[in-house]
Amino acid sequence: MADGIKRDIPIRLGDFSVIDSEFSNIRERFDAEMKKMEDEMTKFRSELMNRESNFFKTTTSSTNSITSNSNNTLSEPKPNLWLESINSPLIQEDGDNKMLKLRFDVSQYQPEEIIVKTVDNKLLVHAKHEEKTDSKSVYREYNREFLLPKGTNPESIKSSLSKDGVLTVEAPLPALGAPEKLVPIAHH
Repeated sequence: MADGIKRDIPIRLGDFSVIDSEFSNIRERFDAEMKKMEDEMTKFRSELMNRESNFFKTTTSSTNSITSNSNNTLSEPKPNLWLESINSPLIQEDGDNKMLKLRFDVSQYQPEEIIVKTVDNKLLVHAKHEEKTDSKSVYREYNREFLLPKGTNPESIKSSLSKDGVLTVEAPLPALGAPEKLVPIAHH
């Protein structure tokens, strides 16, 4: 690893609070997610009641009707659409571009004690605090390592430190997959 490409990432100090901005609209997001969940539960209850109703209708009939009705009562499992709408907390969409956004709680450290750098395809966050007096010694160290997605440009990584001690590291994500290419069809 000694031969790896290393790059220190400057930390921009900001007079903003990540906690204030992050939680300012949490109630609305929570309410929206709860509404989605309630809608899914209502839909599930309805499907369950229909299946139960059809099951009891068919069990009181003859065996032949059970066989013919079982195809009507069982439906193909539907994908959970609300599950697909949940986004990764690490990735945010900025129009057509996606950004990797990592947050680290370094509130116990002074800005000059924090180092953010890349080594090869890894992001390293390191902070160290030492305090010695005649009566006590305090030593704290913080280390986090994050494997960056392949193709991430280390030159485009930015970091900022909020007044409440939250370090935010952002990097634009490379486009996934190769561009679309039409393959000609040979006709014989």
